[in-house]
Amino acid sequence: MWGGRFSEGPDAIMQEINASIDFDKALYAEDIAGSKAHAQMLADQGIISARDAKQIVAGLDTIASEIVAGNFTFSRALEDIHTHVEARLSELIGDAAGRLHTARSRNDQVATDLKLWVRNAIDEIDGQLHALQSALATTAEIYADAVMPGFTHLQSAQPVTFGHHLLAYVEMLSRDRGRFADCRKRLNESPLGAAALAGTAFPIDRKATAKKLGFDRPTANSLDSVADRDFALEAMAAASICAVHLSRFAEEIVLWATPQFGFVTLSDRFTTGSSIMPQKRNPDAAELVRAKTGRIIGDLTALLVVMKGLPLAYSKDMQEDKERIFDALPSLSLSLAAMTGMVLDMTPDVAKMRGAAGAGYSTATDLADWLVREAGLPFREAHHVVGKIVSEAAKRGVGLDDLPLEVMQAAHPKISKAVHKVLSVEASVASRTSHGGTAPKNVLAAARAWGKRLAAERPSQNRGA
Repeated sequence: MWGGRFSEGPDAIMQEINASIDFDKALYAEDIAGSKAHAQMLADQGIISARDAKQIVAGLDTIASEIVAGNFTFSRALEDIHTHVEARLSELIGDAAGRLHTARSRNDQVATDLKLWVRNAIDEIDGQLHALQSALATTAEIYADAVMPGFTHLQSAQPVTFGHHLLAYVEMLSRDRGRFADCRKRLNESPLGAAALAGTAFPIDRKATAKKLGFDRPTANSLDSVADRDFALEAMAAASICAVHLSRFAEEIVLWATPQFGFVTLSDRFTTGSSIMPQKRNPDAAELVRAKTGRIIGDLTALLVVMKGLPLAYSKDMQEDKERIFDALPSLSLSLAAMTGMVLDMTPDVAKMRGAAGAGYSTATDLADWLVREAGLPFREAHHVVGKIVSEAAKRGVGLDDLPLEVMQAAHPKISKAVHKVLSVEASVASRTSHGGTAPKNVLAAARAWGKRLAAERPSQNRGA
């Protein structure tokens, strides 16, 4: 490619470190799409002939078919996907192939290819996030009134419902979708035509190629066009946050599936056994979702470190972006598929959750609230009184609703038998009617609202491509 300047071929080690075809061949479809748009624009602008453009487009279509069919030969000697396509095009159509690279560089070419790939990946992930939200909302509606323990510090805190817990993740995933949508909007500017770094003297039409490739507009600064990898970093940052949400849920599934919790069971489809312990049913899908989060965060960190010291515009360091993004977004995609499968597969044990919901004196706050409402105590005094009552219940080894009335009255004389109406876990969750609270009627309404909203949405799969 640069034989006019160089008289020798690269050293074997140089060839090994420099070649990227092993991973950037994943960009073949995007590279061919960008080249077709570029060729057509060159012809429309009179920079190359219509005949040459027609030959180029036909040759590119042939190359795409060969790659899809598995009949295309990749070689490290040709370094990257761009060189492979150009070399094969020359074999197919001869001299006309050499006109394709007019008014562009591999710098703007690879930036365009990668943006197209990331955009498509975001669209696929948005569809998967939508599917996971739908699975969660559907399950939440079914279990809107299934009482379970709510935890802080992984200690029993207050009763909630299983549906309410699942809807928390629907909200998290909604924010994840918003982050990906924002990223997609910002990346949707075409670098094609920025050339190496300074633009080109040819009378190209960057707006035409941008429109052809589904971009909103061309990028505004040629230096930024080829130096920017913000779009990859932002997509990986969104992926990392989303993966953290999935990991937190995966951790809960791991805990819930233990005999000690027993809140849910997963079928054979999402568990594995042990090579030595025949009784084991391991939640490996959840564990692997949890682990892939570290991998995705690591990919983001690696690319941040690669980019942090680079002067404008392009440096070969930026070749390291692809393996990171090619690993991070597919890892998230697989995690989303696994999590959706587990949500649809798991069977909650409603009785076991209900039994655990009252442990740890989880209705103590309800008792304190009752003292504020019915006895007129300041909350801090009520908090102190209930603390004494809980201490006495713990000494006796009984729950608050089993503690004799006279024992509670010894802590405060205004406590009456009416207090027992608020001490059950069902009464506790039913009372939490504030906006966003866990009252079953709230949860049912929220689950149905999410179901309606998600049914009306159209996930952004293949949007704008």
